[in-house]
Amino acid sequence: METRNDRRWWILAVLCLSVLLVVVDNTIVNVALPTISRDLHASTEALQWVVDGYTLAFAGLLLVGGNLGDRLGRRRFLQLGLALFGLTSIGAALAQTSGELIAARAAMGLSAALIYPATLAILNNVFTNPRERATAIGIWSAVSGLAVAIGPVTGGALLRHFTWSSVFLVNVPVVLIALVAGRLLLPESRDPKAGRFDPLGAVLSVAGIALLTWSIIEAPGHGWLSATTLGGIFGALVILALFAAWQARRPDPMLDVRLFRNPRFSAASVAIALAFFGLFGFIFMITQYFQIVRGYDPLDAGLATLPFAVITAAFSPVAMIVMRWTGTKLVVAFGLLLMSSGFIVAALMPLGGSYWTWIVGAMALMSSGLAFTTGPATEAIMGALPRAKAGAGSAVNDTTREVGGTLGVAIVGSVLNSGYGSHVVTALTGLGAPAAATHAAGQSVVAGMATAAHFPASLQGAAAEAVRQAFMTGVHHGSLVAAGAAAAGALVAIFLVPSRAAGSAEPSSGTSSASSRTRQETPSRA
Repeated sequence: METRNDRRWWILAVLCLSVLLVVVDNTIVNVALPTISRDLHASTEALQWVVDGYTLAFAGLLLVGGNLGDRLGRRRFLQLGLALFGLTSIGAALAQTSGELIAARAAMGLSAALIYPATLAILNNVFTNPRERATAIGIWSAVSGLAVAIGPVTGGALLRHFTWSSVFLVNVPVVLIALVAGRLLLPESRDPKAGRFDPLGAVLSVAGIALLTWSIIEAPGHGWLSATTLGGIFGALVILALFAAWQARRPDPMLDVRLFRNPRFSAASVAIALAFFGLFGFIFMITQYFQIVRGYDPLDAGLATLPFAVITAAFSPVAMIVMRWTGTKLVVAFGLLLMSSGFIVAALMPLGGSYWTWIVGAMALMSSGLAFTTGPATEAIMGALPRAKAGAGSAVNDTTREVGGTLGVAIVGSVLNSGYGSHVVTALTGLGAPAAATHAAGQSVVAGMATAAHFPASLQGAAAEAVRQAFMTGVHHGSLVAAGAAAAGALVAIFLVPSRAAGSAEPSSGTSSASSRTRQETPSRA
């Protein structure tokens, strides 16, 4: 794509601002949940769906959003997504019931599914030089990592001074800036040979990914071996298999499933999924640890995660430089091993462990490992694609992140709760608590601390300490699961991810050369 040199990096700034908005909203709402529960009289299940409604719509619609951008114009769909995101954020802020808020959050997820794949697709078409593209993807990845920690910090700061509605209204000025800057700076691009829209493929992709995501989200409540969970996962896999078979038969597929034969695409996707499995699982645990075990308020808990964001942002561009020296395989494997080491440090952390020694040490390993994993793996995925199909390919990259992260929260959360529940029941029973009280304490660490407060004054300290120690046991178990997932990702990288693209930085799809694809891409400023 022909773009003036002095405009490329400003375009990247607009794309990063759009990514920041989407990722921050995935985390900022968590710190507002207690306030929302009180003001809207929301149940625990309703609060869960305030978070998961966004995730479910986002993950389910990513592939369709990326395909529509390829077909009808990536800038157009990025701008449409931003406008809808602003409007639905206002709707969330004005919600009067938990049902209205859940519906608004789902609509925000739909909007995000139009924004996120378009950012990486536009980046891939603006930065046609492989070296510059790698640098740009490194910066894009750094912003994604930074946004994970910015959400809790921003939410905590807003809640100190305003109502819970502020965590949604803060999106509006950011959307306006991104819309105006995007209109002035972003070039339009699309796939010139997109073919006909595939309604059956769209329905199958949404149904399969949404059912898989829903089954994972609901698994801790229903049980991982329940008929609901197993039936949902099996049904999702059947639907996705039908989608793959249908796409393989079409001359103009939404997603060319033959791309998965390329290990640069498929193995890198698995590596990203396993990295985000560990990341989201750990964040789920550490946010509770800061507020319940260490007694931080929401803002202090958010600030405590800042080292993670700063280190990720600092090392992401470095990872792309190292990748040019060593190739993708080694840098991605190294990153996942660093992440695994960080989770092991967390698994060894004592209850009263020093923040600067244990927690920052663990986060430094995880965050630098994330930087060395996501940017190079994302570059491998996008480098394996024809630029005309960048939107759909970007959606695959984004979907693996979301599904991997959802699995991480569900599985690591289940392991955390199992470890906590069994140990807290034993500990409180030993202190003389009746069976009904220990059963209630085992449901959550918040319930455990409430139960400890009802002990006789002479035993309240010991009971609270027992609850905290039981929670740490769950954190240790969950961290080991995250460490295992990251280590498995390192093995995938070592054995399956190629060191470099075969033949060229932008490999052929099998029917046309990279140069012909470049000529096929038709940018415009319309």
